Amino acid sequence: MSNALALELYDVRRTYTQAGSALHVLRGANLKVVPGEVIALVGPSGAGKSTLLHIAGLLERPDSGEVRFHGEDCGQFDDDKRTELRRSRLGFVYQSHNLLPEFSAAENIIVPQMIAGRSKADARPRALELLEAMGLAARAEHRPGQLSGGEQQRVAIARALANRPAVLLADEPTGNLDPETADTVFAQLVSIAKQQGLAAIIATHNPALAARMDRTVRLQHGLLEVL
Repeated sequence: MSNALALELYDVRRTYTQAGSALHVLRGANLKVVPGEVIALVGPSGAGKSTLLHIAGLLERPDSGEVRFHGEDCGQFDDDKRTELRRSRLGFVYQSHNLLPEFSAAENIIVPQMIAGRSKADARPRALELLEAMGLAARAEHRPGQLSGGEQQRVAIARALANRPAVLLADEPTGNLDPETADTVFAQLVSIAKQQGLAAIIATHNPALAARMDRTVRLQHGLLEVL
């Protein structure tokens, strides 16, 4: 595990206005993640875990504070630069797999690579490599409707890794799965993150899964606490 920071959140604050009242979701959140480290993000429903992941993933801007990738503050980047960073250095996994139903498993992993500028021919070997790593080599040409829920989520994880991101952000990635399937999918997610040296933040309500990560941080009252 490298000591160089892959991702740092420094004094991140975010407030929303609801029915004329201020809702302070993040009140100065701080977090440092190094390559190869898998962090569990826990906290009560409504605490702001998704907001934190959206800000870390450059999908949303904080009101103040810094989001740094490998020491570089991305807060002042324009939208084009933020989009380019999301494509090249960030991977996202959500509770719902959001696969394209008309495409095969392999094609779902090829598409983000083509958006990043690769040809279909160049993108296919990476897609097949990731499907094999996720235990789905035999399912490469199956469409999402022909896959189980666990298989679909494993394809979604492979898709998130398609462009070799430095940071992986996952929001309840096993929340829609039964316990046994969730355990299998989680184990594969952590294994491939470790193998590829990714910095990963995984939001979960499952204490057993959180306990298997490198460390756990709790988001509560707008602040992050290391458990």
